[in-house]
Amino acid sequence: MYKMMRETQPVQFLEPYNIWSVFRYDDVKTVLSDHTRFSSQYVEKNLPQASASMQTRMNSSLITSDPPRHTKLRSLVSRAFTPRAIEAFEPLIHDITNELLDRIAYKEDFDLVQDLSYPLPVIVIAEMLGIPSGDREQFKYWSDEVVASADQAIGGTSADSTKAHQEMNEYFRKIITKRREDPQGDLISALIQAEEDHQHLSEEDVLSFCWLLLVAGNETTTNLISNTVLTLLEQPDELERLRNNLDLIPSAIEETLRYRSPVQAMFRFAKQDIEIRGTTIPEGSRIIAWIGSANRDPDKFANPEQFDMNRYPNPHIAFGHGIHYCLGAPLARMEAKIALSLLLSRISHFERIDNEPLEMARGFIVHGVKNLPLKIVGRENNRKKLYG
Repeated sequence: MYKMMRETQPVQFLEPYNIWSVFRYDDVKTVLSDHTRFSSQYVEKNLPQASASMQTRMNSSLITSDPPRHTKLRSLVSRAFTPRAIEAFEPLIHDITNELLDRIAYKEDFDLVQDLSYPLPVIVIAEMLGIPSGDREQFKYWSDEVVASADQAIGGTSADSTKAHQEMNEYFRKIITKRREDPQGDLISALIQAEEDHQHLSEEDVLSFCWLLLVAGNETTTNLISNTVLTLLEQPDELERLRNNLDLIPSAIEETLRYRSPVQAMFRFAKQDIEIRGTTIPEGSRIIAWIGSANRDPDKFANPEQFDMNRYPNPHIAFGHGIHYCLGAPLARMEAKIALSLLLSRISHFERIDNEPLEMARGFIVHGVKNLPLKIVGRENNRKKLYG
């Protein structure tokens, strides 16, 4: 579908939903990065179907704000979400991954999503925010509903997504109140204490970042890990090459980000009448920038339908571009690298249980599978490798 749209309708108006789409790399990159013409700000006239709670959350989010507010928010959040703070979690991510793999050790088969790629980022985020382990399943529910509500923004929000927003807000408000009174060594405490030019993040700002981390650091990282393994299983020669040289894992991750982008699309709004490829997009129009299509554009990538771990350069835009480039990209890359390194080191060989079609994750913004059932091949050898 992306190939057809790039070739025949690179700028398309979908009349039933009153929304525009762009599909080619240069256009997608421009829409994502040119904040002077393309706004990230959700406003009622552009999204009248959204609930009041959703409007509030969108308007206070780092990814749905424009300068100068975005500049202030990003600067303050960056003071808490530093590269050093992220790197400090590397040993913990190793430990969590090993614990999850321990549970797989004596199984005949396992589900990559349910047993590894889903719980890993949920646990990491909970640890970063200082959330009790008993609340992790609630995190997953909220994350799923929040992602779904973004998809439903085209046609209105559901009662479930509205309820999820309200529950999440109430939960984090209690945590924020506790951290103001008794700061801990967690990210919420760091966000509360972040200061620049005598300015602090408001409670809504902190809530917004918790929401963003919950979604961007959970669903997308899960899909990055799962998509990499699924793609390698489809390319057995590449998988064998990776098993024999784990130093290729960072390149495999980057190529997966291009080839099977965990985030397929982002929304923008036209701040003025804008012409793209001879087509005028009217002021105020909603626009979908199709990242998944841009990352397969043959004008930018040679043999784009081929998964190539040696691809260089690889200027994919899976994490966005410009001022809204994903703040959590280093964390996602770190989690994926550790998860894949330990998986391939500890479980030498695995394969699909069957070739039945896999159920896709809900929605069109994020891209992944709900389950990836695998069976361990050469189980005795794996057991020796696990425990000596």
